[in-house]
Amino acid sequence: MRERLEEAPPTGGDLPAEPLSHSLKQRHLTMLGLGGVIGAGLFVGSGAGIGIAGPAIICSYLLAGVLAMLVMRALGEMSAAMPASGSFSVYAERALGRWAGFSAGWLYWFLLVVVLAVEATGAAKIANGWVPSVDQWVWVLLFMVVFTVSNLTAVKNFGEFEFWFAALKVGAIVLFLILGTLAVFGLLPDTEPVGMANLTGQGGFFPEGFGGVVAGMLAVIFAFGGLEVVTIAAAESDDPARSVSRAVRSAVWRILFFYVGSMVVIVTLLPWNSLKPGESPYVAVLDSIGIPAAGQIMNIVVFVALLSALNANLYGSSRMVFSLAERREAPQALLKVSGGGVPRRAVFASVAFGFVSVVLNLLWPDTIFLYMLNAVGAVLLFVWALIAVSQLKLRRRIERDMPERLTLPMWLFPYATWAALIGMAAVLVLMLFDDAARPQLLWSTGAAALVLVVAFVRERRTPKS
Repeated sequence: MRERLEEAPPTGGDLPAEPLSHSLKQRHLTMLGLGGVIGAGLFVGSGAGIGIAGPAIICSYLLAGVLAMLVMRALGEMSAAMPASGSFSVYAERALGRWAGFSAGWLYWFLLVVVLAVEATGAAKIANGWVPSVDQWVWVLLFMVVFTVSNLTAVKNFGEFEFWFAALKVGAIVLFLILGTLAVFGLLPDTEPVGMANLTGQGGFFPEGFGGVVAGMLAVIFAFGGLEVVTIAAAESDDPARSVSRAVRSAVWRILFFYVGSMVVIVTLLPWNSLKPGESPYVAVLDSIGIPAAGQIMNIVVFVALLSALNANLYGSSRMVFSLAERREAPQALLKVSGGGVPRRAVFASVAFGFVSVVLNLLWPDTIFLYMLNAVGAVLLFVWALIAVSQLKLRRRIERDMPERLTLPMWLFPYATWAALIGMAAVLVLMLFDDAARPQLLWSTGAAALVLVVAFVRERRTPKS
């Protein structure tokens, strides 16, 4: 094992300079980190978790949030030491070999371009509700064109889009927390203190027992996906190492506060079993405290959240496939960079597959596209696992070769990293025994196995340089 570590590719000082633009500012990365995981999954999907776990959804979000925080801290450590547009794909290759970098990069790219279709379609449905005379497919086309143009121009345009999108989402949650907290204590007009009745009534805090907490965690854990994009974007900032350190530090704690804080407000103000499936618990709370047009307000927030995620996923997928091309794991034609430092061919490649995904989602949402969606259902956990393993391998090399770059060290190394790996393994086992999650795990495992086979075949056929 020691010989393999010594013979591994160098970790730091000789990292090649990224040919991409470096015009993203600290404020862009900070808001990208905050806004990257605040999406429709929180504003609407959290209702499903509450229906499963009851008030104990607070514990589900805490467990899922802690796991996500550990993974992001591990990724932040490597990103601060070795900023790269391929992020965890680059680190997996350096730690484990080309097969790992190839697999992590292509699986994540596939995840982003498939989810992109869900976001574009969801935003189009909301827009069609506002303007029924414009068909849903026209809205999808409009959104895809607008954000393709945004990503083809200077990267600062992407940064500005995401900054204001994220600012609106963060502002909406902060306002929700303020209004909700005031309502809990009866400080708003026509409200009275609610006390602990909703937390302890209707079956108690754990109405479904610990099993409900576990099931709730399965329902909400994937809502924490998206923070990874900030480490991809860091390579295009004016000070990558410092920027990613700040963004990761601020984002993980604030996101956990927003998520858990929102759940505390919701299950304290409303009986958990009064929430209707498929409806936003945020709307239910705003209605209960007398906010006019609560449904439309939340529709606007969800609409912005979906467009924000679409924009971020198109950006992240283009940079990931560009990084794969840099390492000869994707067609070399994708390496073409514009005068402004934008990998335009990589953007076109990602949006092209995104368009295919959107068409499949519009035409066959319950067949072909459902299979694709299931195929990426557990991919995030596979990527997270590769991040943790890579950090375990690279930490010693960073300490040995460039200790000055260890500016964002993993907490309680190596125990916290091992705890994250054990947690992810436990989630995957739970998915296997959960009827709703099992198809996602099996299809995702199949997709990962296919990518691994291709990776190993390529590695055997490609002569070592």
